[in-house]
Amino acid sequence: MTELLLTKRFNEPDGKTLKGFLRTGGYASLKKLFSMKPEQVIAEVKASGLKGRGGAGFPTGMKWSFVPAQTEKPVYLVVNADEGEPGTFTDRYILEKDPHLLLEGMVAAAYAVGAHQAYIYVRGEFVRPIHILETALAEAEKEGFLGADIQGSGFSLRVTLHRGAGAYICGEETGLLESIEGKPGKPRIKPPFPAVEGLFGCPTLINNVKTLASVPWILERGAGAYSSLGTKESAGTHLFGVSGHVAHPGYWELPFGVGVMQLIDRYAQGMKGGKLKAVIPGGSSCPVLTAEECRDAVMSYEGLRAKGSSFGTGGLVVMNEHANMVKVLKNLTHFYADESCGQCTPCREGTAWCDRLLARLLSGEGSFRDLDQLLRIADNMEGKTICALAAACAMPVRSFVTKFRPEFEKCVKRTSVAVK
Repeated sequence: MTELLLTKRFNEPDGKTLKGFLRTGGYASLKKLFSMKPEQVIAEVKASGLKGRGGAGFPTGMKWSFVPAQTEKPVYLVVNADEGEPGTFTDRYILEKDPHLLLEGMVAAAYAVGAHQAYIYVRGEFVRPIHILETALAEAEKEGFLGADIQGSGFSLRVTLHRGAGAYICGEETGLLESIEGKPGKPRIKPPFPAVEGLFGCPTLINNVKTLASVPWILERGAGAYSSLGTKESAGTHLFGVSGHVAHPGYWELPFGVGVMQLIDRYAQGMKGGKLKAVIPGGSSCPVLTAEECRDAVMSYEGLRAKGSSFGTGGLVVMNEHANMVKVLKNLTHFYADESCGQCTPCREGTAWCDRLLARLLSGEGSFRDLDQLLRIADNMEGKTICALAAACAMPVRSFVTKFRPEFEKCVKRTSVAVK
């Protein structure tokens, strides 16, 4: 069994406390960290192959290297703990069960890029994780793991906990920055990118919870040990979440490359209520996979790309043979239409238009033209907006309508005739 990197303290009764964290080797990486130069830390993370776990999968060390080493402006570190992607629910457990692991990773990231002020942007609904995180922050500062002159190193880091108000768009990193600044969470046009001009117009590094929680192990064991886990393009382990029509929904830390069917059959203990019909592999924005495609699909960036989908957040939503795919897609488009900030016309109008067309189909008043219209709208949304919310809606629309078209056509056969 692969050593647990992210969840080894999850079953420890005192794992979320500083005492329990230190007892199980917590903050041990700081000694090595402060013996290294910042550029050496960045090089180590680069060599590990760690990619961002928030959905984009961008190489972490490369992202760190984009922050200018010489700048007269203050540098900020921001943790994206606004876990709002439907079908995704694993960051919150790190906050609940091992918050000091995140803080240890934050110290390393801040040291590497020269940040002395950090913000943790937490989804407002995470009431229990927030309380636990507040306690952990107080413990760490009291014992010198945060604040001025951390463990006599001469390096200082102050951390501010910022609660969001539940807007999905604030999971987008520049929308998140706008929210911290007290503005509506509407994404910014890029460039400039946050690494150069981010929070308060200053260089800013933004990372996901699982990304930063992976860093202490890399520093302790070395980049080679980390890159030996998983696959060639997807190094390390991931906290996979499985929900939907399975016997045992939950989350498991496993190396990248685990099979989709292995997650369903072995870890989630098989299907519930019927045979497998479809899986959304990485949160609601990823193109859906059919049961046939799932048979040899593996959970890695390259593995799901080969299937025409994407890894996203690694949260699987499993559907059995009785799932109505038109209703499932309607549920998704309603979410995206409701959560669009309205800044970009293709997103504001496109998400709502998709939602209305699907409502018309479900009411029995739709036509075959509506199915083709859905695909045209998806094409006119993706890649034509400031952020990726429009694409997050377009990708499931395109994949659902294309892969399960007969099911959509059943909604219109009573009232419409196909146009050739």
